[in-house]
Amino acid sequence: MNCFDRLKKAFSSFTEKISNKLEEKKEEIKETERPSGPPQEPVVTSDTQVPEQDQTPKRETTELKPEQRIADQAVQNSENAQRREDRKFDLFGFIRYKEIKEEDVSDLIDELRFELLEDDVSLEVTEKILEDLKRNLVGKKVSRKENLEQLIHESLKKSLKDILKKNYIEKDVVETIKTSKKPFVVMFFGVNGVGKTTTIAKFAMLLKKSGLSVIIAASDTFRAAAQEQLAVHASKLEVPLVKGKYGGDPASVAFDAIQSAKSRGIDAVLIDTAGRMHTDKDLVEELRRLVRIAKPNLKVLVLDSLAGNDALKQAEYFEKAVGYDFVILTKVDADAKGGIALSLAYELGKPVMYLGMGQDYDSLVKFNPDWFTERLLS
Repeated sequence: MNCFDRLKKAFSSFTEKISNKLEEKKEEIKETERPSGPPQEPVVTSDTQVPEQDQTPKRETTELKPEQRIADQAVQNSENAQRREDRKFDLFGFIRYKEIKEEDVSDLIDELRFELLEDDVSLEVTEKILEDLKRNLVGKKVSRKENLEQLIHESLKKSLKDILKKNYIEKDVVETIKTSKKPFVVMFFGVNGVGKTTTIAKFAMLLKKSGLSVIIAASDTFRAAAQEQLAVHASKLEVPLVKGKYGGDPASVAFDAIQSAKSRGIDAVLIDTAGRMHTDKDLVEELRRLVRIAKPNLKVLVLDSLAGNDALKQAEYFEKAVGYDFVILTKVDADAKGGIALSLAYELGKPVMYLGMGQDYDSLVKFNPDWFTERLLS
């Protein structure tokens, strides 16, 4: 089960439960309010006593000719028949067209709230989805189950697109690099284990396929085997790599890579950095120094979708420490919950630009709100 499956299941379950609940209410109404036999319509004749509310002012019949009395009686019979039809519609209209009331959906809304929070959708995003649903459902009249399902589907679709498009940037980074001064420097941040090194390799492949030349700076001089891991990727991708000594100055590695790119006419420099958190003040200060020296054109935060709502805390930390321009969300294909994608897109104030959807170098895909929404609801 991937990130789309679990959220999709939650939305589908909500739709099915509301539909079933309203169908049950219709059946209850039929049992309790529908007359046991066909409605008996009184035969109205000239001698029939019409209830006071149905009477219209009568003329003095003694003054009317027989033809006029017949005409007046026909008009009165027609009015009485219309009143009976109106009463029949009032009796059965509620059965045919069910108006959704808040009590019909409140318990199911609460149930959906629990499922969304459990699936790593943040509280703010969860409340927006549920408020949109209530606003679009309560007070609406539906005649068939299919109509209700369509109503819920359209409400969810609009709500999800609003969330995903809040900070969305349509222009691709590749196009920005193509039209910018060379070399274009991109620096990658992220805590240990988020897939940062592999993401750099995927991004290098993306640039190469677009006709851009790339050099990688292995500026993670702290983590054992970090440079060797990048060296394997660089060899497979056939892109140059600049390394340094372990425990050495990461800023000097980045500086050498930028200088090499200038001298060799390379389009883009991708800088790896050591994973760090706020608990290591020395590494945080080193990261700030690396930014000052390399002066990157773009700062990219790599987040792991499996981290759940902790990814939001990581984003807040890196924004305060050095700032960043956009997010790449990794391991989306392995995330059984998936709500973090919605939370990040809405709450960060920065765009989610790419999604890591697999292990292959070609598995870095441009984030698209329409595509993501359709995957959740189709």
